[in-house]
Amino acid sequence: MIPRAFEQDIRALLGGEAEAFLAAMREEPMRGIRLTPGKASPLPAGTGEAVPWFPGMYYLSADSDAGKSPLHEAGAYYLQEPSAAAPPAVLCPRPGERVLDLCAAPGGKATALSILAPDALVVANEIVPDRARVLSSNVERLGRTNMIVLNENPERLARQWPGLFDAVLVDAPCSGEGMFRRHPETAAEWTPEAPQSCARRQQAILDSAARLVAPGGRLCYSTCTFNRLENEGQIEDFLRGHPGFEPESFSLPGVGDARNGCLRLWPHRLKGEGHFVALLRRGPDAEAAPVSAPPAGGLTVPDRAARRGAEAVLAELLDAPVRADADFAGGLWQLPPLTPDLRGLRLLRPGLRLLRAQGCLLLPDHALSHAAQAQRRVQLDEEQTARYMHGETLSLPDAEDGWCQVCVGPVPLGWGKMTQGTLKNHYPKGLRK
Repeated sequence: MIPRAFEQDIRALLGGEAEAFLAAMREEPMRGIRLTPGKASPLPAGTGEAVPWFPGMYYLSADSDAGKSPLHEAGAYYLQEPSAAAPPAVLCPRPGERVLDLCAAPGGKATALSILAPDALVVANEIVPDRARVLSSNVERLGRTNMIVLNENPERLARQWPGLFDAVLVDAPCSGEGMFRRHPETAAEWTPEAPQSCARRQQAILDSAARLVAPGGRLCYSTCTFNRLENEGQIEDFLRGHPGFEPESFSLPGVGDARNGCLRLWPHRLKGEGHFVALLRRGPDAEAAPVSAPPAGGLTVPDRAARRGAEAVLAELLDAPVRADADFAGGLWQLPPLTPDLRGLRLLRPGLRLLRAQGCLLLPDHALSHAAQAQRRVQLDEEQTARYMHGETLSLPDAEDGWCQVCVGPVPLGWGKMTQGTLKNHYPKGLRK
C-alpha cells in the first residue's frame, strides 16, 4: 500500500509520468545475480539477460531459488537488486587506488567495487556491529582478498585517515522509498517526516566522507529513495558547504547521462528498483594531511619461526605461495597492498585469513578455502554436499590423504581432511545447515 503523502510527493515530482511510476510500483520487484570472477559455475535456473550497467550481472526470475543453492554458499554468485549495482559502476575504481565504502553492509556494493578493481584496496566499513559481521561473512564467502572490513564511526575514520582515499562511496541510510515494492513493510513504516530525519543523518556522514577523499579524488553518494530532499537537495547543500568539490559528468549504460553530477534510476523507465547516484570530485589543489602506513598496518608481524611454520603448512596445502603478513585475532593473515594504519580501529577483517591457531597447530582457515587453489580437491555430488554442509563425516574411498578443498561442482565450499578414505568435516559449525 503506497502512503497517500508519498503518492502526492511523487505526483508533484513526476507530473505526467506519475501514473506510469505508480503502475510500476504495483509490479513484481526486480532481482539480479552477480557472478564472482574465478568461481566459474553453471548459471542457476531463472537467469535472464545481462544487466547493462554492470559486467557479469544478470536479471533473475522472481521464482528462482538460487539463494538456496550450495553454489550460493560457495560464493559463486551474489544476489543483488540490479539498480544497487549502479553506484559501484559509477564510482568505477581503478587499479592501485585506495577505495572506501563508508556504509557497506551487507556488502553488495563493497564486493562489487572489489570485483571491478581487484588490484585496488577496498576498505568496507559498517558502524552497526551486527551488520558489520554480516558484511565480513559476505566478503569471506566471495573470496575477496583485496578487502579490509571495519566496524567504525565515519567521524573516527575521518580523523585517522584524512585525504587517504582516491574514491569514497557513501550509500547512505535513507527513507527507503525505492524499496517499497521489494520490501512492502518499508512503505508501512514510512512517514512524511522520514526524509528530513534521514537527511540530517546523511549530512553528517557526508561531512566525514569529504575529509576522507584525497585531492583529485572522487566521492559517490547514493540512496534508494525518491524524494528530492535526500537526493539532489542533499548534493546541493553539500556543495555549498564544501566548495572544494564539484559535480563530475558521467553516464551509465542502459540508464543515460548524469545531470549536474546526478542520475536517477526510475522503476518505470528501466528494469530495476529506485536509486539515486551522484558523483563529485575534490579539487586537485586541496590540502590533505600526510598519512603514515606502518608495516602490516600496525598489526603484529609474525616472527621468523612463525613465518616458517606458516610457509611449511601453506606450501603443503596450496598450489601457489601466499604470505603471512600479520598475526591478528588468533590467526595469520595476508594483508592487501596499500594497507593503511589500522591501529586503534575496530577491525573485523584485515585481509585474507590464512591459518588459525588451535593449540600448537596451524589449521587452514575457512576463508582461505574460498580464495585460493588447493593441491588436493574433492568434488561432491548433491547428496554428499548436503551431508557435508550438515557437518557429517563422509566416506570417499578413492580420495588422497591430507587436507583438501571440498567442492560443489567446480567451486570450493570449505575444507576437509582425508584419512584412509574418510573425510573429516571442517565446515564451520556456524554455517552448517
